[in-house]
Amino acid sequence: MQKLIENLEKNGFSVHRVKNKEEALALAKTFLQGVHTVGLGGSTTVNQIGLLDYLLEQKEIKVSNQYESGISMEENTRRRREGMLSDLYVTGCNAITQEGELINADGSGNRVAAQIFGPKKVLIIAGVNKIVPTREAGFERIKNVAAQKNIDRMNTKALEMGKEPRYNWNNIANKFAYINGDEPDRTHIILVDESLGF
Repeated sequence: MQKLIENLEKNGFSVHRVKNKEEALALAKTFLQGVHTVGLGGSTTVNQIGLLDYLLEQKEIKVSNQYESGISMEENTRRRREGMLSDLYVTGCNAITQEGELINADGSGNRVAAQIFGPKKVLIIAGVNKIVPTREAGFERIKNVAAQKNIDRMNTKALEMGKEPRYNWNNIANKFAYINGDEPDRTHIILVDESLGF
């Protein structure tokens, strides 16, 4: 683990290791000081630690929440774009390699794009289950674990809403980002010693 953290930091990422999701939430809250706008990338982990609910309770922070129920697809897209120019972008990660690289896949592309450029700062929360030995293992993890669980989740949600399930590999993980560096102090990673998210 120490070598992984060293490699991430060598690549320009700031790493904060915590024991559990409670510590992750407490630490994540400190990144909101002085923040006026927050963008969101799809992340089960952000929801699991309680950060999404906490963000939506903050009156002084404008959250570009594309997940609000009842909004149109046009409004959803507008909020995704708005989040790209936020003070802080909050998301998870599909895979982190031992060499200190971040690997992600996305359907619409806003989450992977924001990690690369746009928001002033990026906060990534990731459980230790996201750690993989190599870049190749990272892409395999996306294909066999993260994407598959997201496909199942989205299709189940569609069925519950009385809609036709339409999610598959081609529309839920068709845009990829491999990031092996960032400018110092832009991307912060809260690495949680628990299995979280997909």
